Amino acid sequence: MHPVHFAYQRRGKHETERVAEISEKLKVPLDATDIVQSHSPFAELVKGPDEANALENKCVLVAGGDGDNCRRVAEQYGFKNVVTPGDIFMANPSVWPFSKNFSDYYKTFARPLPKPIDPTDPTKGLKIDAVFIFNDPRDWALDTQVIMDLLLSSRGHVGTLSEKNGRTDLPNHGYQQDGQPHLYFSNPDLWWAAAYPLPRLGQGGFREALEGVWAATTGGPTKGIELKKTVIGKPYQGTYEFAEMQLLRNRSKVFGADLPPLQHVYMVGDNPESDIRGANSYRSKFGSSWESILVRTGVYSGGDPAWAPKTVADDVQKAVQWALESSKWLLQ
Repeated sequence: MHPVHFAYQRRGKHETERVAEISEKLKVPLDATDIVQSHSPFAELVKGPDEANALENKCVLVAGGDGDNCRRVAEQYGFKNVVTPGDIFMANPSVWPFSKNFSDYYKTFARPLPKPIDPTDPTKGLKIDAVFIFNDPRDWALDTQVIMDLLLSSRGHVGTLSEKNGRTDLPNHGYQQDGQPHLYFSNPDLWWAAAYPLPRLGQGGFREALEGVWAATTGGPTKGIELKKTVIGKPYQGTYEFAEMQLLRNRSKVFGADLPPLQHVYMVGDNPESDIRGANSYRSKFGSSWESILVRTGVYSGGDPAWAPKTVADDVQKAVQWALESSKWLLQ
C-alpha cells in the first residue's frame, strides 16, 4: 500500500495561507487539507460535540502570534466573537501597566471590546467563555496576567474574583470551580529550532511559566491544586487522531473510497520529545502502524534521544527516501 504523508506545522496562520507558502516554495500544488497545524483541531470546537458546548457564538480569548493573525485564523475557523489580550489592554491599560511600552504595537490591531469592562459591576461587562493559546505568545507578561485574571474570575467576567477560590471544602480548593473559561494550548513543545544556533523556548515554555505563576498563587501541587487545561499538539493522542482522520479523508479523495486499510504512516520530525514520542506512543483506532524518523536538522543534534526513533536521517530528503524504501513504494 502506498504511503500517505502530511505536513504538521506550528504557525499562527490559517491553513490556506500556510499551504500557499509551502506550494510556492516546493513548486507543488497543494490543498489546505494537505497540512495539519498545531491549532487545526480548534476548528472542531466551533460547533462542538453538541449545541450546548458549541463556542461559535461565545466570546473567546485568543493569545499568541504576531499582531492579530491568530484572531483572524480563529474567525476563519468560525468563531464569531474573538478578543485578544491586546484588546483588553488598550481598553484598560491599567490591566498590565508594564505593557505601555508596547502601546504603539497594540494600536495596529486592537479592536473595541464586544462589551466594555464595567468597573462598578464587572458581572455586567465583558465575559470570556474559553481561552485559546493558538501560537507562541509574544508578550508573556500581559498574556499571563490576563489569563490568570480569567482563571481566578467568577464565570469568566473580566474584573471579578471568585469567592470560591481557596475554599478547602470544594474540589481543587475551589479553584476553577466557578464557571471559569476553559484553557486550551495548541502546542506543548518546550523547545523549537529557529535561526539561532541553539533551540529557542516555545509555547511549552510559556505554559510552564504560567503554571509556575498559578502554583505560586494557589499553592499548586503542594496543596493538591491543579491547573485544569487541555493541551493538544504533538505528542498527544487527540492530535494524532485528528491527523490520521485527515490522512484517511485525503487518501479516499485521491485513490477512491474502495481501499484496503491504511498500513503505514511515517512521522518525520526533529524533536524527540514531541515528534518521536508522539509517533511511538500513538495507538491508531484504524490499525495503522506509525514509524518515527528523527532528523538532525532541528532540535535534535546528536546523542541518545529520550524517545528512540525507528531510524535517524541526516535531513528530510533522506528520511523520505528511507520511508519509500521501507514501504517498498519503488517496488510497486
